[in-house]
Amino acid sequence: MDIIAFLNYPIYLAILMCIYGCLVIGLNVQWGYAGLFNAGIAGFFAIGAYVTAILTSPAAADRVGGFDLPVPVGILGAMAVAALVAWPVGKICLRFRGDYLAIVTIGVAETIRLIARSEDWLTGSTRGINDVPRPWGSLPYFQSQLAYLGLAAAVVLAVYLLVEHQSKSPWGRMMRSIRDNEAAAAAMGKNVPYRRLQAFVLGAAFMGLGGALYTHLGRSITPDAIDPMIASFLIWIMVILGGSGNNRGALLGVVVVWMIWSASEFLTDMLPTAISLQAKYGRIFLVGLLLQLVLRFRPEGILPEPLSRLPIKNLKENERAE
Repeated sequence: MDIIAFLNYPIYLAILMCIYGCLVIGLNVQWGYAGLFNAGIAGFFAIGAYVTAILTSPAAADRVGGFDLPVPVGILGAMAVAALVAWPVGKICLRFRGDYLAIVTIGVAETIRLIARSEDWLTGSTRGINDVPRPWGSLPYFQSQLAYLGLAAAVVLAVYLLVEHQSKSPWGRMMRSIRDNEAAAAAMGKNVPYRRLQAFVLGAAFMGLGGALYTHLGRSITPDAIDPMIASFLIWIMVILGGSGNNRGALLGVVVVWMIWSASEFLTDMLPTAISLQAKYGRIFLVGLLLQLVLRFRPEGILPEPLSRLPIKNLKENERAE
């Protein structure tokens, strides 16, 4: 029993890493491949989290939803709604560039967060939505955690393989060409706005997937879970630290940041209570310091995007891709 109790936290941490793996791959599609500065990750995370909660939770008299649908339906619905919301947002926002796009997406995310906190009929406001079903939730806690870890690992592996396949296809080479030189890509006949919108919607769907997995893990969702510090800031650090444009680097960033985050929590918990509450802010300082060191000595990240010399055949194939 002592070994099982000792393993509970590492398993929980591994589940969180898998969930954040979906989020960082979604951001890597937008930023690493298409160069889209989306600072509103928390908004799409929240959409996925609340949509699956509404679809799969039992009926409730004080709010809409409670359809009690199967968990897979809720997860797929979360991805679909996140993508549907991203489409009009992308159509409007992607005409902006750089800092302006970041400001607009932050505004969208804050609007979604305020709706989650205030609309009691839809999201339960500050109480959130509870009684969300969890796959294998009837098993004992340890077995349930192991089963959920298997599910989360399978999902993030599927997302990784899908995006890796696309990144090595003509689509991926085309997206990188748009990111590096948008004017040149347009001159070659590429539909730049449409392709940028594709990347934005696909990345948002993966962010909604991460939100759905997070909700089913905790069996509930409240506005506190979509704090921009946790649901946006940390994800950007993971991608930049690991290496944008490289999915393996982004996933490595998840592992590194969560190891620092959890290890610092253990250390601060050993301090007296009065000091421990203030020392917890040191975790943010440690992560920020690590990011500064990486940006200073390895600005491309721990695992930078691989640079390959494409043969003439691949270059011609890329030119024909639409």
